[in-house]
Amino acid sequence: MRYLGRFAPSPTGPLHAGSLVAALASWLDARAHNGQWLVRIEDTDTPRCVEGADQRILQQLAACGLVPDSEPTWQSQRSHLYAAALTHLIDKGWAYPCGCSRKEVEEAYTTQGQDLARHTAAVYPGTCRDGLNGKPARAWRLHVQAVIDALHLPQTLEWHDRRMGLQQQDVAKEVGDFVLKRADGLWAYQLAVVVDDAEQGVSHIVRGEDLHDNTARQMLLQKALGLPTPIYLHTPLVLGENGEKLSKQNGAQALDVRDPLAALNRAAQVLGLEACGGSVGEALQRWTQAWSSKKI
Repeated sequence: MRYLGRFAPSPTGPLHAGSLVAALASWLDARAHNGQWLVRIEDTDTPRCVEGADQRILQQLAACGLVPDSEPTWQSQRSHLYAAALTHLIDKGWAYPCGCSRKEVEEAYTTQGQDLARHTAAVYPGTCRDGLNGKPARAWRLHVQAVIDALHLPQTLEWHDRRMGLQQQDVAKEVGDFVLKRADGLWAYQLAVVVDDAEQGVSHIVRGEDLHDNTARQMLLQKALGLPTPIYLHTPLVLGENGEKLSKQNGAQALDVRDPLAALNRAAQVLGLEACGGSVGEALQRWTQAWSSKKI
C-alpha cells in the first residue's frame, strides 16, 4: 500500500507540547513506512482561528525538522468539496435539515432521564428527522440509521486501532444523527476531515487519542460517500496539571522551539522512545529506526 500520512492542526493558537506529540508520531510513521507526510491546516471553524497562527504552526514544525513533502493546504479553500459531498448525501436521502439549537437538544436529552457527562455532547434525539415542524432550518445532519440500513452495515461498527486494538461504537445509539453543516453556515469537522483525507489520498491517520471517538462517525461517512477507510493509530495524550488533556483551553503554553531538540525529546518520551542527543536530524533518524522496529 502506498503510504500517505498527514498532520492536521487547527490554527486556534500555536502548537503546544501535546500537539507536537501527534505531529512527531505522524511524521515518524510516514518515514518508517517510506511514505509521504502532509500538513493540512483545519481552519473551517473561523471564529476560533487566530490570525497568523497557521504560519506560526508551520514555523514551529520546521524548527523541529518536521517539514511536509508538499505545500500545506487550508480547509478554508476547499468548501466546494464539502458542498458536493453534502449534496450527494441529500440526494441519497441520508442528510436532512435540522432546526434544533444545542440547548434544545440537551433539554430533550435530559428530559429522557439521561445524564450528560462533562465534555460530551448530548445524543441527538431525532427531533427533525421527519420534518422541521415549522422551525427554520439551522443545520444539516446525517441520518445515521438510514445509512446503516441502506448499506447493510452492522449496527455496531468495528475497527482496529494500531495501538488500542479492537474498537467499536454504535453511532446511532451513542452519538445519534450528527451535524454535517453547522447552524452558523460553517462546515462540521466530521464531514470536512473525511472529504479531505479521501481527496488527498491519505492512507494512514496518526492522531491524538482525544480524536479516537470520532472514528466511527468518520467511517460511516466514508461508507456513505463511497470513500476508502484509512488505517488508524491514536497516540497517548499529554495531560495538564488538572489531569485532563493538555489543550489551549486548559492553559497549555505555546511550544518553545528555541531548543527544538529538548521539545522533541519530551514528545518522543510520551511515545515510548528514548531521549536522544546530537542534532535534530540525527535524533529524528534514530527515532524513525526505533519506530520501524515497533511494528505497530
